Amino acid sequence: MNVTLIVLAAVVIVLLLFLFAAVKVAREYERGVVFRLGRLLPEPKGPGLFLLIPVIDRMVKVDLRTVTLNVPPQEVITKDNVPVRVNAVAYFRIVDANAAIVQVENYMVATSQIAQTTLRSVLGQHVLDELLSERDKINAILQGIIDDSTSPWGIKVSVVEVKDVEIPSDMQRAMARQAEAERERRAKVISAEGEYQASERLKDAAAVMAQEPITVQLRYLQTLLEIGSTNNSTVVFPIPIDILTALAKTARGDEGSGSGSGSAP
Repeated sequence: MNVTLIVLAAVVIVLLLFLFAAVKVAREYERGVVFRLGRLLPEPKGPGLFLLIPVIDRMVKVDLRTVTLNVPPQEVITKDNVPVRVNAVAYFRIVDANAAIVQVENYMVATSQIAQTTLRSVLGQHVLDELLSERDKINAILQGIIDDSTSPWGIKVSVVEVKDVEIPSDMQRAMARQAEAERERRAKVISAEGEYQASERLKDAAAVMAQEPITVQLRYLQTLLEIGSTNNSTVVFPIPIDILTALAKTARGDEGSGSGSGSAP
């Protein structure tokens, strides 16, 4: 009787161990790549509950969620021979679990190395101004090249973004001087354009005043009003040019009449 109980207990323990080794559970974002006697099964297992043959089957779990890969800073020489230090971030996920396990030894390390070499190669083909102003274009080029390289491994690279671009201090000072000179140039151009437009308006105003002399008197009265509204210790009293012209003609007429009367016998 005792022997029978011992045998039953041993059988139960073996069955429990068998079930424990055979029953596996994969989460919704996981897949199980199964090797049966060293041969890859065509379809990965999961998600949910599935059975394996103990000792015969070996399973490798693969996470299908998007992975954030930080590309370490890379020393790059741009096309215009400027040394910069650039880092980036890449987002990828596994779309073929079997290929990610079978086609490459370590897909994380392989993807990181491809991203680093591609970053140096692509940025070396662009000048510094493009690197600073055309980030979207460079990001698209990086994403396309890295995605093509990792596609045989069952990996889909969705986004690659250049994060930081470190420029040498002397180059930063040169760029600051260039930006300051550009701002000064724009300010001078705007000032000259304003003076040109003002001269055009003054020319139009002069043409109107020449056609309507009364506008000169109105402008004179407006000037007197503006002077009277300010608290100035010195008042400049403007005299219209036509008044001065009239006074000059009167003075010349008096001189002419005086000289004529003096020469009479």
